[in-house]
Amino acid sequence: MHAVSMTRMPDDDLIIRTARSEDERELAVLNHASWSFLSDVSPEPPAEDSVFDERHTPEQFLLAVLEGRIVGYIRQVPSTPLVCNRHVRQIQGLAVDGTVRGRGIGRRLVEAACAAARAEGARKMSLRVLGWNAPARRLYESCGFVVEGSLAEEFLIDGRYVDDIWMARPLAD
Repeated sequence: MHAVSMTRMPDDDLIIRTARSEDERELAVLNHASWSFLSDVSPEPPAEDSVFDERHTPEQFLLAVLEGRIVGYIRQVPSTPLVCNRHVRQIQGLAVDGTVRGRGIGRRLVEAACAAARAEGARKMSLRVLGWNAPARRLYESCGFVVEGSLAEEFLIDGRYVDDIWMARPLAD
């Protein structure tokens, strides 16, 4: 996601920028703090876990920075390694610090990720969301995503079966 390096939002001090390797510790703390059965299929990550590795690189993450502090992130990557669908990107992670939720930061991150993907030639943005995660589904719908399919009872989370909802939106003008 090299297309978005830094943008300042006009109505406040929020900056959206590409992650750097030195952001890892703060990003790991946010990732741990934002973990929830509502949105995550993986076990809760320890706060000291690394965020970046060979499959999760800093340039895949856009960060929301407010008053010098990372308050949100979004990760978008090609949906598969296949050349024939390089025109499709997928959101694989979105988190906003609970202390700043409701201020439109999630929406700004989604829109910034879509803009970066479009600038790189992508024509479609896709994502997967748990069926019971109504707040995330509302956010994505308000950003123009529509349900393209679902896998019933795909996950067993905290003793309950949960649907896996596939959503997408076009990026082409």
